[in-house]
Amino acid sequence: MPEGHTLHRLALLHQRRYAGSPVSVSSPQGRFAADASIVDGRVLERAEAHGKHLFHVYGPDLVVHVHLGLYGVFTEKPLPVLDPRGQVRMRLVGPTHWTDLRGPTACRLLNDAEVSALRARLGPDPLRPDADPDRAWARISRSRTPIAVLLLDQSVVAGAGNVYRAEVLFRHGVHPLLPGRSLDHALWRTIWDDLVALMREGVRTGRIDTVRPEHDPTVTGREPRRDRHGGEVYVYRRAGMPCLVCGTPVSWRDLSGRKLYWCPTCQPEI
Repeated sequence: MPEGHTLHRLALLHQRRYAGSPVSVSSPQGRFAADASIVDGRVLERAEAHGKHLFHVYGPDLVVHVHLGLYGVFTEKPLPVLDPRGQVRMRLVGPTHWTDLRGPTACRLLNDAEVSALRARLGPDPLRPDADPDRAWARISRSRTPIAVLLLDQSVVAGAGNVYRAEVLFRHGVHPLLPGRSLDHALWRTIWDDLVALMREGVRTGRIDTVRPEHDPTVTGREPRRDRHGGEVYVYRRAGMPCLVCGTPVSWRDLSGRKLYWCPTCQPEI
């Protein structure tokens, strides 16, 4: 599933290419046709993201909400428009570009109250300027749940996924099974600030890089990571491989239905 930086990149792209002009909105597949007809031809006022949710705002009480889920994807192309291929849930055509949305978990028209209710269920997003990390801390500091589970709970922190979860805990030496209430508040703020920096870099580059300069392959001489997700990481999907810092084999286990990765030496149990 795309992590929050991907949705913020899409919001910036759609803001640049489509906002401020009338856009054509359709649903070649038909499943979004009724809602598409309501906003078709209207001016897209802005595109924004909160966590893993994308919002196209057309005006009062007219907001298209998209959640990509596991299989959703936007394809972006310059004009001219081509015939639809595959199951296109939503097609957006602007002055210079067009985009097709396929396979999302959600694509629906919401009113402002529905958007507010949805966002109220989400935790603070490290990529939003209005984010308050103490909202997340209020949940974390009272919870016996492992911090690794809490970081993936979108009602606690919105936008962080399995990669950022594993990497930020490694970077700060936190064992993933540490109960949230055992985490020091100052350490939480350090983790939060690091998430902000890492995810902003993800927005800029379009990939997740978490390895510090001294551990980059250009410095250490190791082989670069070869993975369809791209980016240099410490532990994510590196089970059994030597830790880039201490050489200990990276551990993994299933936790709440997701694969968890950590270094047992650099992230000792307390």
